[in-house]
Amino acid sequence: MPASESPIPVPSETAAYAPLLDTLLPRDGHPSAVDAGGLAFLRRALAEDPARRERAGRVLALVTARARARHGREFAALTDTERASLLDGLAGEPDLVWFAGLVAEGYFADEANGGNAGAASWAMTGWRPGPPAYLAARPAPEPRHAAVTPGGLAARYDAVVVGSGAGGGAAACRLAESGRSVLVVESGAWPGAEELSADHLRNPRTTWGFPPLSGPAPDGNPRLLDDGTRLLPLSPTDPRWSNNAMTVGGGTRVYGAQAWRFGPVDFRMASHYGVPEGSALADWPFGYEEMAPFYERAEWEIGVSGGADVGPHGGTRARPLPMPALPTGPAHEVLRAGAGRLGLSPVSVPLLINSQPYQGRSGCAQCSLCVGFACRVDAKNDSRNTLLARAFATGRCRILTEATAARLLVGRGGRVAGVAVAGLRDGAVWRTEVRAGEVVLAGGAVETARLLLNSAHDGEPRGVGNAAGQVGRHLQGHLYASAVGIFADPVEDMVGPGPSIAVTDFRQDNPGIVGGGILAREFVPTPAATYHYLADTGIIPPWGAEAKRGMRDLSLRMLRLAAPIQEVTTADARVRVAPGTRDRLGIPVAVLGGHPHPEDLRGQAFLAERCVEWLTASGARRAVRAGLTPPDAGPSGGQHQAGTCRMGTDPASSVTDPWGRVWGHGNLRVVDGSALVTNGGVNPVLTIFANALRVADHMTASR
Repeated sequence: MPASESPIPVPSETAAYAPLLDTLLPRDGHPSAVDAGGLAFLRRALAEDPARRERAGRVLALVTARARARHGREFAALTDTERASLLDGLAGEPDLVWFAGLVAEGYFADEANGGNAGAASWAMTGWRPGPPAYLAARPAPEPRHAAVTPGGLAARYDAVVVGSGAGGGAAACRLAESGRSVLVVESGAWPGAEELSADHLRNPRTTWGFPPLSGPAPDGNPRLLDDGTRLLPLSPTDPRWSNNAMTVGGGTRVYGAQAWRFGPVDFRMASHYGVPEGSALADWPFGYEEMAPFYERAEWEIGVSGGADVGPHGGTRARPLPMPALPTGPAHEVLRAGAGRLGLSPVSVPLLINSQPYQGRSGCAQCSLCVGFACRVDAKNDSRNTLLARAFATGRCRILTEATAARLLVGRGGRVAGVAVAGLRDGAVWRTEVRAGEVVLAGGAVETARLLLNSAHDGEPRGVGNAAGQVGRHLQGHLYASAVGIFADPVEDMVGPGPSIAVTDFRQDNPGIVGGGILAREFVPTPAATYHYLADTGIIPPWGAEAKRGMRDLSLRMLRLAAPIQEVTTADARVRVAPGTRDRLGIPVAVLGGHPHPEDLRGQAFLAERCVEWLTASGARRAVRAGLTPPDAGPSGGQHQAGTCRMGTDPASSVTDPWGRVWGHGNLRVVDGSALVTNGGVNPVLTIFANALRVADHMTASR
């Protein structure tokens, strides 16, 4: 059924928006916003979020008042030219820009993928979700036999692993295969690939305010942002909440799967550069040589595809990657030529994605839905379908989903006796305690710090492992530099995943800045993402006939580059807890505070200019960098969050020893990104996998 024939009734309140919608996205040989079912989409969008409804109401009131003041008539009674002119006069109004984005998001995501336009906007922009083999694929079955209910828990496990992402999956696998009984506690649900592989608006990589299908639920899961004057409540739909996906497989279920190794200098940043004033930059307690064999194990046991060249700042490999790089297209060749003109050394991006069948999983179908989505053909190698699957196959590992670790149970002498767990069932909170010989924390940098702080007891009144006040400090993620290039001819062929090529020359030793990062081609964007890339950089206006024409003409002529910045972080970028504010389970919530270090902002600006240069050298007739992070922005802690429980050799300046043991607690380990001392100028997931394998090896060897 076309979206314009939606059976959802459109109340008169929503119908009042019709003239506004059709001015934002007018009919021009392609359906207008209302033609495409925009009123039904808007009704759904406003009904699910009271704050969104209130803001949209302000926009409607503003437009109505301006029409009466300027023309003495209602907005609906104006001519098309008068309406367009009136909106152009409001171009600087943030609420109107936001509302135009909301309408565009619905229009450019088709009805089956979170939006309303059916196939109209896809035909207009030339976008397609994937080849027939991808569309016809049936997702691989999930190993749900390993799931356990609260009533089916054993009295005790050899090990409890909190979190099922990269670190948790690696630890659970190694421990179960060593003969231990293991329980994985996962706060999220276990959605199937079909649920996570299509919706353009409700995946964790969008920042448009729609609840991510990979969790957490928006209701009852707040965090607070300390802006220096007050504590602002945040919903998981707010980018500042720092979502990392909460589902079986954690962030790896929907990640882009870039599988970079940190280079030798990444492990000794403080020694290499010195410590910038106000920074908390530090060296790791070990170097690249110690991590290298575990990088290799992760690459082969999980599955990485890519090329042989690691670039000028990568570490040596003793063994090649198990799979060649994925096939490339015109964008790859255009960018490779541009890098050559600049004297740069492009490399193939290593990906935790099969370029050919591997370990019983399919090769990549090269669809256009990768980052933020689950893989329908099971070619993206995540924690759930690799390491956790192996753990479950032993028969010694079970997983408890939709269960949150509320606090650690600490006995005499600091020994952790288990975990107190809570969840919701039929609207009621249930609670239980799980006893364990060892506990492994892998809930992500924010949630791991929150759990330790919420586990305060008489012997550690500031939180477990927090005698020196280090738990939660040094929160870091990745500020991103990016730029958009417009080419004369089509360069985007919609063959995914997209990031086939990167430049690594700027990872280290750049004049005037500390560190740096890779520059990489971005993933194939959805049409809704393309709209934001073009509108947010001013390449197209945020609404009107020109915006629609720009989407039609430029979608296949646009390339975007992105560059993660190696942050130097500060001690004040941190996670605390707020005893007076609790989530739906009654657990004190996380408080995020701090700001980017000035060095990080310099690095972001530097790499943004390098992105512009690369696009220009590649033939872009126009290249525009994206907006830079303001100095007063909150802490960086998105999907690449790290650093809140740093490893070290001194309990006064770290939370764990080099083997992930929390100081003072020999049977409590940390294996997620919170243990990372620095976060690299590359995606950190392979380092999390590798370090977790390293820590788990130490656990099994020292039993």
